[in-house]
Amino acid sequence: MGVSSFYLMKLDDFKDGQVFKHYPGKTITESDNNLFCLLTMNHHPIHSDVEFAKNSIYGKRLVVGTYVLSLVVGMTVPEISGAAIANLEYEKISHDEPVFIGDTIYAETTILNVRQSKSKPDRGIIYVETVAYNQDNVQVLTFRRKVLVPKK
Repeated sequence: MGVSSFYLMKLDDFKDGQVFKHYPGKTITESDNNLFCLLTMNHHPIHSDVEFAKNSIYGKRLVVGTYVLSLVVGMTVPEISGAAIANLEYEKISHDEPVFIGDTIYAETTILNVRQSKSKPDRGIIYVETVAYNQDNVQVLTFRRKVLVPKK
């Protein structure tokens, strides 16, 4: 099976203001949350203890915020960073609303700026903002990043 043409996007394919809707969404399972907690040694009971979470402000377990960030970054790979040389910087990461087990996450990315590299003519930097929403269209995560991509 061939690689999606999106994975082959180069600097010249991106334009300021361009919007990418990432597909498919992902429903977060209890196993996703538990495994991420184990892998990252995040043992806070708000993520794993039903009884503890019942007494929290939200009344139920929260999905680990760094999992949501990692998931959404992964969702953007086909359109944004599949051909990247490097992710240079992540900034303005905002957990806008809580995410719960069973939520389905969707994302879209806007190209904020495209520019040539100042030191290497065969590449450039795209500056993007990604926003994630749950199944109720509630914005749950926002972040910006700079991605170094090759020219054609």
